[in-house]
Amino acid sequence: MDFSIERRRLVEKLVMEGVIRSEKVKKAMLSVPREEFVPKEYKRWAYFDEPLPIGFGQTISAPHMVALMTEALDPKPGDKTLEIGTGSGYQAAILAEIVAKNSLNKEGHVYTIERIPELAEFARRNLERTSYIRYVTVIVGDGSLGYSKEASYDGIIVTAAAPDIPKPLIEQLVVGGRLVIPVGDSGLQRLYIVTKKDNNTIDVKEDIYCLFVPLIGKYGWK
Repeated sequence: MDFSIERRRLVEKLVMEGVIRSEKVKKAMLSVPREEFVPKEYKRWAYFDEPLPIGFGQTISAPHMVALMTEALDPKPGDKTLEIGTGSGYQAAILAEIVAKNSLNKEGHVYTIERIPELAEFARRNLERTSYIRYVTVIVGDGSLGYSKEASYDGIIVTAAAPDIPKPLIEQLVVGGRLVIPVGDSGLQRLYIVTKKDNNTIDVKEDIYCLFVPLIGKYGWK
């Protein structure tokens, strides 16, 4: 199976549908091999536009959702970015492709937090095999708390649904930074695009309806 052909076909479809709008997201989606971030038994479906199981009740998001959330975050070369919910490492690799791999004037980096140690190790191996690990730091912990050690972040992306916007994530954004997060209950959520206007003010834009696994943690679901 020629995965590169399948990858290009999927990306072209997402461009035609208006999901991918920017050249940087298009290039990232064409560059990162999704087949290297799914369990072996699901490789043949790597470029179907749907979520796939990765174990422990978790999934790798459908490609259109990865593209849509990346477009909403609007990462830039040199950004310091935080991802909550590493999963298999695919979204982190997409972000690294934009903020770090081709950054010339400023060293970008992706920090990503996973609460399940076995998945964090799975992601780390995937990122090592695809050479993205030099741009990505994988942390095991409660993602709803963010990662204050490396704050502040230009952008934060959350790939699990929270009951509300976690306060620590807002605190760890730079002024002008952006947070993309699904908010809602286990039945249905809304994607929020949150911009930190100043230290006391945020702007919240409600985007598409979506369905994610729950964000478990102090500022998530118990």
